[in-house]
Amino acid sequence: MAELLAGAGIVDVDIDDAVADEHVRSSAYQRVVSVTASSRSRDRDREIVATILRDPMEMVSKTAVVALVDRLAMKVTGPAEFRQWSAELLPEIDQLKTEAYREFIRRRIHDWLFYLSIEDGHVPTPVELAKVTDWMQRVLAEESTSLAVLALLAESDSRKKTRNIAKNRAGSRKLRTK
Repeated sequence: MAELLAGAGIVDVDIDDAVADEHVRSSAYQRVVSVTASSRSRDRDREIVATILRDPMEMVSKTAVVALVDRLAMKVTGPAEFRQWSAELLPEIDQLKTEAYREFIRRRIHDWLFYLSIEDGHVPTPVELAKVTDWMQRVLAEESTSLAVLALLAESDSRKKTRNIAKNRAGSRKLRTK
């Protein structure tokens, strides 16, 4: 824990408190994730993830790794860069004992690869859309600027709320583009 915090330049966390209290550790991990994601260098990411994943509370470590995945997905230049970065983390993620946590992180990576491919111009099929989580479908409905993607979500999403968000956004985008 001390090395992880020092490597991120975080000096105001009491190490004994962090070791004893999962909430203090979780907060410290979130700060490490923020510093790590802000860095231009990706050289230490695998080491940082491996260290975080050694936490005795897997829920705490999973939450921190997901936060890093989310932040990096929004920072990369495209799906190829994110695919390469996430592939380097998979051996570390596979060390988690809880299958559900490993699967959750893998699904999040898959979702972001899907999102980034859409940002890169890919228009998904309904079958492809059905393979991402409801969370990602909602993210797409709220953030996509592609009329084709919004129309697909409005027609085929499994949740009414997501369909309505996509439908409303597609309608307002049509008005703005005329």
